Amino acid sequence: MPAMQNPPDLRPDLARARLSETKRDGQPTIGMVSLGCPKALVDSERILTRLRAEGYGISPDYSGADAVIVNTCGFLDSAKAESLEAIGEALNENGRVIVTGCLGAEPDYITGVHPKVLAVTGPHQYEQVLDAVHGAVPPAPDPFVDLLPSSGVKLTPRHYSYLKISEGCNHACKFCIIPDMRGKLASRPAKAVLREAEKLVEAGVKELLVISQDTSAYGTDWKDRADKFPILPLARELGSLGAWVRMHYVYPYPHVRDLVPMMAEGLVLPYLDIPFQHAHPDTLRRMARPAAAARTLDEIAAWRAACPEIVLRSTFIVGYPGETEAEFQTLLDWLDEAQLDRVGCFQYENVAGARSNALPDHVAPELKQERWERFMEKAQEISEAKLAAKVGKRIEVIVDLVEDDAATCRTMADAPEIDGNLFIDEGHEALSPGDIVTVEVDEAGEYDLWGRLIHG
Repeated sequence: MPAMQNPPDLRPDLARARLSETKRDGQPTIGMVSLGCPKALVDSERILTRLRAEGYGISPDYSGADAVIVNTCGFLDSAKAESLEAIGEALNENGRVIVTGCLGAEPDYITGVHPKVLAVTGPHQYEQVLDAVHGAVPPAPDPFVDLLPSSGVKLTPRHYSYLKISEGCNHACKFCIIPDMRGKLASRPAKAVLREAEKLVEAGVKELLVISQDTSAYGTDWKDRADKFPILPLARELGSLGAWVRMHYVYPYPHVRDLVPMMAEGLVLPYLDIPFQHAHPDTLRRMARPAAAARTLDEIAAWRAACPEIVLRSTFIVGYPGETEAEFQTLLDWLDEAQLDRVGCFQYENVAGARSNALPDHVAPELKQERWERFMEKAQEISEAKLAAKVGKRIEVIVDLVEDDAATCRTMADAPEIDGNLFIDEGHEALSPGDIVTVEVDEAGEYDLWGRLIHG
């Protein structure tokens, strides 16, 4: 389950496609607002790629668009509220709105609040979205100018791209309705994933962010597969393309130990994003979480032994129904021992349709808040100490943004939007987004670093 950081305002989205061409006479245009997780962003990019291929222009704002697609998130009640607000804003600003994404799995919920939307489609229903667009704004293709860009329409900066390798999930965590919304695990063929990755790298992408609901389970839904765990050969193939490869949403199954040596080899970034969610066995049992938590510390030790520079990021839920003070303290103690590099945490929320709603002993809101604050204080201490240890070291960084006062970069330890940054505030003028350069770290904060460029 790809948990959002709490509060959920660090979204890798609010996407507005980057325009490189002017609108031609008579060209229909579509706007896009993309909410939620990186997987939704991939869906948005695919939809826009198809529309662009059909001759539609992509509008960066409401007023210039003939219609607006709102790709919604429906995982938490707060995300649903945000999605409804975004739909309302698009209706007010534009008036012609097509809704898709996870919240689209509940069309009556949307139309009950916003009866004027043109259409509602569910997650990854690309054809239905296109049908709705065709109905609202008929295409007017021009075969002489409507050539599909080789890398599609990208909502992320052009030097990194999300690479979705599967849909759905086979787990039945009680707090999650993603399997209900997105179905069981359905892995994309490895050839299709690799072809997409190759095209992205050819088009200048320097970093591939591998995403799914359960990345380490990739390919285990194939009956007659040649490899027991297809994520392993896929990771090796992706690692041969010459781009940074970053793994997200990796459940800590035993075969992840075979992924880590590829990180030590430099094929895959030494970075694992693992949704641990909690550390107390009773809490995990009530969550119906996969993988045995008691052994996670042993797994972490094994990963670090195989690849000492590995960076671990995770997300946790505090205030889950029935969470006692003792269970929460176990989580804090576990965090102390695990020494994770990057940590996100959110307070438990009921989600319509989730089985956890019916659990007894829900935690009071003020207690959830208090535990969240204690958790984040501990995580911040660990982060600060880990970053302080990097001062004086030389590391590679990727440049995301160059402004007059500084270049904003990321180290191998930092995923876009959710982790920290490294800032270069002198001698950065000649840098460009996508450059990979060496810096010497000269200052550290709670979550970010500062460094100076090393030439030669």
